[in-house]
Amino acid sequence: MTLASVVGQPRAVDALQAALRSGAVHHAYLFAGPSGVGKELAAVGLAQALTCPDKPDEGCGVCASCTRIAKGSHPDVTWLMPDAERVERGLAGRSDFTGTPSRDIRVEQIRGLLERIALRGLESKRKVAIVVDAHQMNPQAQNAFLKTLEEPPADTTLILLASAPDKMLPTIRSRCSKVHFNPLPVDFVAQRLQKERKLDAETAALAAVMAGGSLGRAMALDLDALAARKDVIEGFEALKPGNVGALLRWAGTFGESRETAEQALNILSLWTRDVALAKAGGEHLANRDLVPLAREVAARTHEGTLHRRHTLLEKARATIVERNGSPRLQLERMLIELLEGR
Repeated sequence: MTLASVVGQPRAVDALQAALRSGAVHHAYLFAGPSGVGKELAAVGLAQALTCPDKPDEGCGVCASCTRIAKGSHPDVTWLMPDAERVERGLAGRSDFTGTPSRDIRVEQIRGLLERIALRGLESKRKVAIVVDAHQMNPQAQNAFLKTLEEPPADTTLILLASAPDKMLPTIRSRCSKVHFNPLPVDFVAQRLQKERKLDAETAALAAVMAGGSLGRAMALDLDALAARKDVIEGFEALKPGNVGALLRWAGTFGESRETAEQALNILSLWTRDVALAKAGGEHLANRDLVPLAREVAARTHEGTLHRRHTLLEKARATIVERNGSPRLQLERMLIELLEGR
């Protein structure tokens, strides 16, 4: 695993490789983008390139230094993440904590990180700190971290990974070199699902779209959710203007969490594409088991309405995923705007 082997993110990789070649590596990076699209792999690759003794500024991926970085055990590469994430990764047990493991990054964790990166590197001239879910830093932690960005330690590179960067202080974002990671191409995710999860092509394509171009989410996707997509679509199409109760129930059901809301919006985005394709006379719909419904909806829906629907779906998804908006509230707002325009 090296930076060059990160797939599906050519612009991000090219930007980092250019900085390495020119010797213009920034003291702090913000890797921003959806979860499961390669941000952490790129962080590992960058850390390898900065510390590899065999291939400096590139990383070989096979030496002892690169191997330990990939395993998270290099003494000069510090990892920081919420306690809950450590438990989910098997790096800690629930019994290690007196209460429920926090999903925030706390100020004492930041202070510990700062103490560690202030020390001289043990094996490498450069030290690296990788902060997973950096947007989960609580206000006190962000303020403590900001002081380090204002006076960065020498020979240290900080890499912040964030799927919701808008939750972070503007002053933190402005002091980092931002590298954007896009959702992975659906075809690429589908092919990986076929290969690694042994899914048929149709199921893999649906799963890739539902995961929003996130390979990580696609690999972890419960296949029962694919079957449940009919409930999302049929319930959505059954909503009528003025039936506030049904609207609130739908939003409440699929707005329980950011994950369920994003999944529902991905399903409806694909469905909207299917309806538009049916309206144009196309036959290769993704939701093949719902072709009659797609044609029925297409017959009674104006093209402008479909375009508006797509726009509102994307707006709701961006607000929930990128700006940490309330899932239920955003779904309610989207439905009200959509139904008013029907």
